[in-house]
Amino acid sequence: MDKLLLQQQVLDRLAEDLRQVVQAARAAHETATHEENIAENKYDTLGLEAAYLATGQARRAEAIRQAMLSWRRFRPQPYDAGKGVQLGALVCLVDVEDARQQRLLFLGPAGGSMTLLCGEQRVQVISSDAPLCKAVLGKFEGDEVSLQIAALRQHFELLWVQ
Repeated sequence: MDKLLLQQQVLDRLAEDLRQVVQAARAAHETATHEENIAENKYDTLGLEAAYLATGQARRAEAIRQAMLSWRRFRPQPYDAGKGVQLGALVCLVDVEDARQQRLLFLGPAGGSMTLLCGEQRVQVISSDAPLCKAVLGKFEGDEVSLQIAALRQHFELLWVQ
């Protein structure tokens, strides 16, 4: 699997997300500043609410821009068996309880939480601050990875790394 192709797909997805967020921020700003939405009394809050929404959308746009910058600077390296899993690795985890349950993960610097298609395979992109990423970093092929999410504990085996 080509990690540079996956990286480009992440950048494309982030660019589309940014386009949508910027469009939503503009619409919220226009609503907030439209003359018909000037408050006539203390209960008339449409303009104020739209201004809060525009601010939130602008912050989200900046976060996406920062994620895009991180991904542009990022250079995924080939797997080094001496170091274990590092950022930029493509890993396959198999559920210890059910070997049919496999997950392909691409570990990136920021802006994860997306699923990509590479051929017919689904690849989940996770960022360095995700608990699963932290659990996998430094592991080697054949190692067990455990993850506690609320009351649920999940166990995986690291099947392969690229």
